Amino acid sequence: MKFSAKDLAGSVQRLMATAQNGLEVIRFGGLTHDVESSPFEVVERRRMYRLRHYFPDDATPGRPVAVLVPPLMVNADIWDVNAEDGAVGILHRGGIDCWVVDFGSPASEEGGWERDLADHVLAISSAIDTVGEATGSSVHLMGYSQGGMFAYQTSAYRYGKGVASIVTFGSPVDVVAGMPFGLPYGMVSDVAEFLADHVVTRLPITDSMVRIGFQLLDPVKTAKSRIDFLRQLHDREALLPKERQRRFLNNDGWVGYAGPAAADLLKQFVAHNRLMLGGFVIRDQPISLAELKCPILAFVGEVDDIGQPAAVRGIVRAAPNAEVYEASLVAGHFGLVAGSMATNHTWPLVRQWVDWMDGGQPLPPEITPMAEQVASNRPRSAATRVVHTVGTLAEAGTGMGKALEGIANNTVRGSVELVGEAARALPRLTRLGMIQPHTRVSLGQLLAEQAQRAPLRDLFLFDDRVHTNASVNVRIDNVVRGLISVGIRPAMRVGVVMETRPSGLATVAALSRLGAVAVLLAPGGELERAIELTGIKTLVADPENLRTAAATGTRVLVLGGGDTRGLEVEQGENVIDLEQIDPDQVRLPAWYRPNPGLARELAFVLVTGTGDRMEAKYITNHRWALSAIGTATSADLDRKDTVYCLAPLHHSSGLLVSLGGAIAGGSRIALARSLDPARFAEEVHRYGVTVVTYTWTMLRDILDAGVFPAGHPHPIRLFIGSGMPAGLWRRTTEQFDPARVLEFYASIEGDVVLANVTGVKAGCKGRPVPGTAKVELVAYDSIADQVVVDESGFARRCADNEVGLLIGKASDGVDLSDGGLRGLFTAGDAWMPTENLFRRDGDGDYWLVDRTDTVIRTPRGPVYTQPIVDALNDITAVDMEVAYGLSVGDRCLAVAAVSVRHGFRLEPKDVTEALQVLDHHQRPDLVYVVGDIPRSSSYRPSAAAVQAAGRPEAGPDTWWYNRASESYEMLTAAYARTLLGD
Repeated sequence: MKFSAKDLAGSVQRLMATAQNGLEVIRFGGLTHDVESSPFEVVERRRMYRLRHYFPDDATPGRPVAVLVPPLMVNADIWDVNAEDGAVGILHRGGIDCWVVDFGSPASEEGGWERDLADHVLAISSAIDTVGEATGSSVHLMGYSQGGMFAYQTSAYRYGKGVASIVTFGSPVDVVAGMPFGLPYGMVSDVAEFLADHVVTRLPITDSMVRIGFQLLDPVKTAKSRIDFLRQLHDREALLPKERQRRFLNNDGWVGYAGPAAADLLKQFVAHNRLMLGGFVIRDQPISLAELKCPILAFVGEVDDIGQPAAVRGIVRAAPNAEVYEASLVAGHFGLVAGSMATNHTWPLVRQWVDWMDGGQPLPPEITPMAEQVASNRPRSAATRVVHTVGTLAEAGTGMGKALEGIANNTVRGSVELVGEAARALPRLTRLGMIQPHTRVSLGQLLAEQAQRAPLRDLFLFDDRVHTNASVNVRIDNVVRGLISVGIRPAMRVGVVMETRPSGLATVAALSRLGAVAVLLAPGGELERAIELTGIKTLVADPENLRTAAATGTRVLVLGGGDTRGLEVEQGENVIDLEQIDPDQVRLPAWYRPNPGLARELAFVLVTGTGDRMEAKYITNHRWALSAIGTATSADLDRKDTVYCLAPLHHSSGLLVSLGGAIAGGSRIALARSLDPARFAEEVHRYGVTVVTYTWTMLRDILDAGVFPAGHPHPIRLFIGSGMPAGLWRRTTEQFDPARVLEFYASIEGDVVLANVTGVKAGCKGRPVPGTAKVELVAYDSIADQVVVDESGFARRCADNEVGLLIGKASDGVDLSDGGLRGLFTAGDAWMPTENLFRRDGDGDYWLVDRTDTVIRTPRGPVYTQPIVDALNDITAVDMEVAYGLSVGDRCLAVAAVSVRHGFRLEPKDVTEALQVLDHHQRPDLVYVVGDIPRSSSYRPSAAAVQAAGRPEAGPDTWWYNRASESYEMLTAAYARTLLGD
């Protein structure tokens, strides 16, 4: 090939230009250019931020106002990186007044390396107030990447005050749906928590580390941009228009990241996904995006591997009370806000959005309502990403193969999640198996371990405040000192009559730490009778229950509510205000050892029943730990969960399942003051509740209130508790799909714990929890009230679906003198009977059929109440129901009473059809409708209260079972005289 003199001169000239431009880049970091920044003035300087006002000389009145928020790792100049073609330039020309929050660099700001996420949210909130005062207008709050996350959080924190709309660009909400490169969330979550706890708080993340990290996230694009730059280094005119942006990306645009802020991001929004679920914390205040009600526009980058489309679109479910729109662009993370795509599409669309919000212009077709179901977007997104990646690779001149999108498929993801569950379950079960009678284990000890392991981790939420492990531990220790000062010692029984509140939890935990026994009493219950039954000499009460407690004549210690409660009215020698005792002035006695409780020792006493049926149930530390660890294992509770405790602490479900399971699982506990459906709906979102505990018919009130319409987004994954009727179970899972029910059965005395882990069989109690007592079902004569034995004298095991008494293998050292059994299957074996009758189906699952003392003993044989209750509860029109035995002369009738849901009517054919699932002999003789069925404090329908209200009467709402026609018919007055003897 021949070269002309002209070609040679051109080559030399190109080489000289390349050398000259390259030297300029080496010396000054880039090419000098005459592109100037848009004019702005700093109108406010605070420790956390500076507030920039762009184009301050433009005093056009009535303009819409935008406040723009950068992410922490990017300089605030991101909004002006393309000068006239950047965000503030285009928006200003579109008639929008632009203000920018500048956080500065933590390396140069006072206390910059100590900043946390709450500091930034509060800074933005302050800036919104300043702009609102200056302009008299609500603002359109706009944020890029993490800046968009801040926009969501700040608006929710302010409950939308002063915010006209929110616009975000590549801002992820649902981290689980958008893991980078398809990595399994379980693995990423664990790594994020480890980094948050042990790495980022000790290591400042400098601007160079941030820059390198982002470049490594997309090495292909980084390499391509550098190759393109080198190829055009000779052409200064071609490079200058992009030089400001190139220098921004390569060096000038990055700022360091404060360790506490990084730890908050990793823990709250990566490890726990709380932007999606709710319950993220801003200065001890739980917040949820469900608080957002203003319109939202989310820009989605279809080839964005940082703010992945599925993660960004999570906002439509996280903010169910807002109108959410999206604009989808074929752009990467940075391309959404800077570059030609942003210049030609993003900012013109933002301007049109603001015009539409002001009511003057139609909504552009590129902006559409965001759909709740986004699965259909994923194939398009993946395909677009592949095409985009292949094109980028080709442009860069590389021969690399495929994108990383398919690194992990659903099988791998599922496997890793299962391994994570096993990894959590194994140490719990191992610890459970290691508990011996002399092992030290107690509620107080588990809380102390949590405080030592993670003092700053959230422990419980109450009245919109979050309390950490450390603060709760200090409160418990202070209560211990107060109790010691008034003479409470280990092994003493102390009554606790308190509403569900932090002081109640602290009292129970303090008694455990002291080694005393907490006797848990229901507020409003029969206190004097319970005191007599349990022999307690001291009560701890909150201010709400003080008068009732003091009226018993027992010494009362008052805790909760501070020192402004006017206790002087109640003061006397029998009333002591523990809040007035200075814990620092209490000298601990030589005998005090924190958390001395051994597994075999009594920890709690529960009082159940009323009147003549009131009973004291005794729970050892081992029994409590058994339920706590068993619950945590069966429900797979972990640090990502927030357990909403609807069940009161004086109920076994509240003490053993809610409190115990949450503590054993390391989960947050949200305490509900009472069962208030409206408050429940608010707090489920605000606290980010993933697990709800219940007792009996609690959830009926929430379902009937309609506060959670079917299909309404929610964070709940599981309901756990005991006693839920089968029909209510089905209503709950339909209303809160895809959440499921985990029903427990736990014997109060003994170590039997059953759990319906799969939740498939509504009404079933499931199977024994691993690590709990071995169970057997033995034949039982319900009329004679005794175990049935075979010809050898040993107890006969039940066949499948035969009703029998559930018994559990007695632990070593258990006192069998009070109801224990020996020699059931071998000479000398030891068993603890439960008080309940069960049947076991062919799959090995256990079904409760009755208590031994509530079996209806009719002339035709025993009739069991629970199957009747479950069958009737499955009728859509039935609200609640009870079954009981009605004595008529020398015989007993099986009777069921039902209440009807508002707006429904119950017909006898409905009853006939529902009860066909029962054997003829197990169907009730009478079914009748009552206006209301009273419930106990644990929300259990009261058969005794229905009986006390009077006998069923003839009429259209009372039906008798005609065994000849196998149907229920109206009870006439004539037949009532025959049947009831009236």
